[in-house]
Amino acid sequence: MERTYRLVISCPDQVGIVAAVSDFIARLGGWITEAHHYTDPSSQWFFMRYVMRADSIPFELDEFRARFAPTAQTFRMHWFVNDSGIRPRVVLLASKQAHCLSDLLYRWRSHELDCEIPAVLSNHDDLRSYVEWHGIAYHHLPVDRSDKARHFAAVQECIREAQADVIVLARYMQILPPALCAQYPARIINIHHSFLPSFVGAKPYHQASERGVKLIGATCHYVTSELDAGPIIEQDVMRVNHHNTVEDMVRLGRDVEKMVLARGLRYHLEDRVLVHKNKTIVFN
Repeated sequence: MERTYRLVISCPDQVGIVAAVSDFIARLGGWITEAHHYTDPSSQWFFMRYVMRADSIPFELDEFRARFAPTAQTFRMHWFVNDSGIRPRVVLLASKQAHCLSDLLYRWRSHELDCEIPAVLSNHDDLRSYVEWHGIAYHHLPVDRSDKARHFAAVQECIREAQADVIVLARYMQILPPALCAQYPARIINIHHSFLPSFVGAKPYHQASERGVKLIGATCHYVTSELDAGPIIEQDVMRVNHHNTVEDMVRLGRDVEKMVLARGLRYHLEDRVLVHKNKTIVFN
């Protein structure tokens, strides 16, 4: 795969942003292979993502950052630039259900997800053999309901030791404490087995069945201290009808969950997701 640099920008909208950035890259001899722009009409906030061939930039990213900083300051940009040759480190958290975890591990092994997975953390030991078959460290961190703080302290330490760039809750059936959420803003990704904001909480498919819904779905979102209310990255739905039992809905819902989670994670890994307040711009 060709090595690239990804420049991601958001700032107040005004005339000249695209021209200034494009001119900066052109003066370096930079070769832009992908470009996205969008202005949110309600907030007048501008979003940009450029992909450049790394071999067209005559120096490394530290020098690029230093030279681009004056342009960024002029337009009051929030920005970063990443090297596709540096693979993000993703730590997966799971419980007993394997469908999302196994799907992500398959996509990782088949190089669909360009990342490293140094560890899987779980409050149960059920998935150990499957994870270790992939050559990935498995950490069983039981939960004592009378002292959950000990579990989350262990989770936090494992994440720190793994030097995680991204944490994925692959049907991890625990609510993260606010302090941990705050430590990794827009870096913890969750899959919710429903179509947020409907049917929040336990047994969403039972709730959906009782309401006689015609669509079920899944939502991939960033985790915040407010339960199931973080910025949404990706969603999808599947049609059902009165013939479908709760068991049917659970089975169909799992298919949607794993596809939505994989897409959301891939968008994040490729720097396609820009967060603004509690919504996202996704250049997919």
